[in-house]
Amino acid sequence: MTRKLVAARRTVASCRPAFWLSVAAAVFGAWALTTPGVAQEGIKIPPPAIDATAQGNSEVAVLAGGCFWGVQGVFQHVEGVTNAVSGYAGGDKQTAQYNVVGSGATGHAEAVKVTFDPSKISYGRILQVYFSVAHDPTQLNRQGPDTGTQYRSTIFPTDAEQARVAKAYVAQLDKAKVFDAAIATTIEPGRAFYKAEDYHQDFLTLNPTYPYIVYNDLPKIENLKRLFPDRYRNDPVLVSEAKASN
Repeated sequence: MTRKLVAARRTVASCRPAFWLSVAAAVFGAWALTTPGVAQEGIKIPPPAIDATAQGNSEVAVLAGGCFWGVQGVFQHVEGVTNAVSGYAGGDKQTAQYNVVGSGATGHAEAVKVTFDPSKISYGRILQVYFSVAHDPTQLNRQGPDTGTQYRSTIFPTDAEQARVAKAYVAQLDKAKVFDAAIATTIEPGRAFYKAEDYHQDFLTLNPTYPYIVYNDLPKIENLKRLFPDRYRNDPVLVSEAKASN
């Protein structure tokens, strides 16, 4: 399956023939470029009052916030991040496949495994970027044009401290009424992460002119640069480069 057809399926998931997928992509592109967005993302928010203690020289955060293309793309541009991999979390290994996850019945969410250097950026700061730039945490089981539990806003903490920091930060942001609505982000510990198919990796960088990317995801990169100039890196850290160096 080509990347173009995979991207088109996000707009009309029930249309599977290639011809209709192409039509759907074209129609969505025209609509997206003329329709104003309503997502609460790209908003300046305070850093977490409670943060995690650095452990070693490499840590992992697993985050879900809608389509993993954009979430991965954002964190690939964050200074201190050493890798960001698109995948699935919340369900079983047997169902960690794009065609199956798209049913919304697997328990999986499209997620991104973010590996970072805690001496350069903390877990709490990773969450600050996640809530502020990577997605709209007030949307329940959807992000933008994508609907279903597979697009839910979820943090998958890797240990008890991450869970504590995440819960405290959600409470802090809700109390401060940073957003116009309550945060819908769930916190789901003890869930394994499964890497997505290769054609989903580095998708934003490889497809910068695709309508879905142009409308939904490139603004996230601009918001990252605007709100976190000290954290923004111009050259993304790519999965393909990480594989080549191993």
